[in-house]
Amino acid sequence: MAAPLEPYSAMAPAVEEAATAACQPMLSGVVGKYRWTICALVFFATTINYIDRQVLAILAPTLQKSIGWDDIQYGNILAAFQASYAIGLVTVGGLIDRIGTRRGYALILTLWSIASMGHGLARSVFGFGLARFALGLGEAGNFPAGVKTIAEWFPKRERALATGILNAGSNTGAIAAPILVPIITLKFGWQAAFVCTGALGFLWLAAWLPIYRDPEVHPRLSPAEFEHIRSDPAEPTAKIPWVQLLGYRQTWAFAVGKGLTDPIWWFYLTWTPKFMDTNYHINLKTIGPPLVAIYLMADLGSVAGGWLSCALLKRGWHVNAARKTAMLICALCVVPVMLAAKASNIWLAVLLIGLATAAHQGFSSNLFTLVSDMFPRRAVASVCGIGGTLGAVLGFLFQIATGHIVQYIGYIPIFVMAGSAYLIALLLIQLLTPNLDPPPLD
Repeated sequence: MAAPLEPYSAMAPAVEEAATAACQPMLSGVVGKYRWTICALVFFATTINYIDRQVLAILAPTLQKSIGWDDIQYGNILAAFQASYAIGLVTVGGLIDRIGTRRGYALILTLWSIASMGHGLARSVFGFGLARFALGLGEAGNFPAGVKTIAEWFPKRERALATGILNAGSNTGAIAAPILVPIITLKFGWQAAFVCTGALGFLWLAAWLPIYRDPEVHPRLSPAEFEHIRSDPAEPTAKIPWVQLLGYRQTWAFAVGKGLTDPIWWFYLTWTPKFMDTNYHINLKTIGPPLVAIYLMADLGSVAGGWLSCALLKRGWHVNAARKTAMLICALCVVPVMLAAKASNIWLAVLLIGLATAAHQGFSSNLFTLVSDMFPRRAVASVCGIGGTLGAVLGFLFQIATGHIVQYIGYIPIFVMAGSAYLIALLLIQLLTPNLDPPPLD
């Protein structure tokens, strides 16, 4: 009979040793590289996820004029998405842990693709709010499923970079959307923009279902690569209920980080086109280059943030110091965005917002990696779901508040909050988990 497994917290020294090993992907050689195919699939799922959620933001100035909503009503439409996103995250992480990554990812992507296409049927504020609510329920599963996939397919020393690639999909989607949406809209109408982009999810499913299997049963995974993937210390397999996870300060460290920074990211995604329309009078023909520039910077920040903590680990830094130093650098890079609302020209605003989005993505890559640093694979999706829920709830409130603030005051208070949120988040993370020690899971 096999010896019983130690509690996860008792493995901390071994976990630390594994996390501070090479911290670099082995893209070739005897180990193999099939895990990077899986990473690519998750990257493209996230790309589609962000294309679908960006369509409304890009079309907001056009729809506002044709349908007649004001900033408060637009904020309420966005809040409908955040509310359902929070509801979805309450259950989706645990659902994916129960039914498995392959079926779970396919289910949530089907749901959000149908909802995205459904926006083309909306004709009123209520109709768009209903479509956004449906979209949020499906899209809530992307990051819990993606981070769980990374945890299943990568050893700890490679997860920061793999998570950075996953996170880069959000920026790629945000880059693709302002290129695709104006072209489709100007040629076929705004309804076609929602239908065409929503249909991309079904192309992804055609690749995911034949390709993905768990590493233990995948026919194309070599024994050497499987051994590499499972090179971390053995972990217990019993499921961990949310109620138990809520009792750990490590869970709340991640949740607080998400709660303070997710609403800011949603602001960039959903209000930047309107901000530029208000301040610099852009339209569908001119919106593309500024948004593409912002999210190209964000894409670089996503990968750079994961690379930075890995580089520090390779130099012998403790995992706690490496992750938090990378997060501190990112938090400091966000601060100048406070000046964006008073930028004298659009390209100065693009530079300030682009730097902030790049820093957000670098911060977020390391924030997600903290979960797999502190928790076993069996709890990763659930912890991500808890953190995402808090981020969505606070995002719901922030979207409503933003609509009222923009309507009556302007954008300055919002950018001030955006510039300070990350330093506050990192301070609270440090207070809750000064050493990134794993919780005492049985």
